[in-house]
Amino acid sequence: MSVEIRVLDSRTDADEWNRYVERSDGTNPFFRAEALRLQAEDTGSTPHLLAGFKGQEPIGVFPVFEYTRGPVTGAFSPAPHSWTSYLGPSMLNVDKLKQRKADRRTKRFLEGCLEWIEDEISPLYSKFVTAEFDDIRPFVWNEYDVEPGHTYVVDLEGTEEELLKRFSSDARSNIRNADEDGYTIEEGDNDDVARIIEKVRERYESQDQPFQLSTDFAQSLHETLPDGAIRPYACRVDGEFLGGILVVESDRTRYRWQGGVKPDADVDIAINDLLDWHVMRDGLHGDVDEYDLVGAGVPSINRYKAKFNPRLETHYEITAGSFGIDLLVDRYQKHR
Repeated sequence: MSVEIRVLDSRTDADEWNRYVERSDGTNPFFRAEALRLQAEDTGSTPHLLAGFKGQEPIGVFPVFEYTRGPVTGAFSPAPHSWTSYLGPSMLNVDKLKQRKADRRTKRFLEGCLEWIEDEISPLYSKFVTAEFDDIRPFVWNEYDVEPGHTYVVDLEGTEEELLKRFSSDARSNIRNADEDGYTIEEGDNDDVARIIEKVRERYESQDQPFQLSTDFAQSLHETLPDGAIRPYACRVDGEFLGGILVVESDRTRYRWQGGVKPDADVDIAINDLLDWHVMRDGLHGDVDEYDLVGAGVPSINRYKAKFNPRLETHYEITAGSFGIDLLVDRYQKHR
């Protein structure tokens, strides 16, 4: 039986789409219909929610954004400009299949999606960034270019002490020796979402680097997605906000989405070590399996992230089209 590709509407079919997203192990909150709508509104793109079916059984989801500027049309996942974490395709109901059947189902689903994209969007350029989706062979077979990227992932297992013992000596010292009366770290509110984004923006601007993530977009995600999907961790000293981390949470993974920039304040605590520790500790107690530090491609930042003894994981950037066309959407930055 062939695979049928259906296009769901992000508003009228939102509940149906979200059921499929929740049943797939490879998704995150950015896959949800409400998050896709916000990405589209924020970036001036059109969302297409592609779902694959074998008969009446859902087998995969692939959110794609159509983005047009002048005569050029591109297909993206995640949306351009949004600085959203990984999207791309994700499969359902393949875990119990034998390898041959799983391969065939994945191939037919992806080729059906790619055929739909070509027929309905006809993009001059396509760019998909995917994680937790390892079988990228159908993209290669269809002449897409695939470039691996890397991220660090900390397994949240054992007790607090066992987790802490796996960190580097300086990280352990920074966490254990911090005066708990000298600071507070807690999950904040929507105003803290804005504070975290603005801290990141200030850091980018100080380095003459572009930062296009909209504060309104981040706050809208926090307000619109289910409780706990976006968690703003804020650190304060004497009531003053000094730094924070925006965490995205799925059923099994916490993602270090934004924040954690080096603070300007001269205080006698390692703010980011403590923030990351609180995020991991709370995830451990909340039965979350892992903490994705989101990126392992910048040596200067890798030195910090590696202190938590993470494992190296691979994600993929998948592109097709004429070289240079992506300069027309140059604000679509690879998430690092």
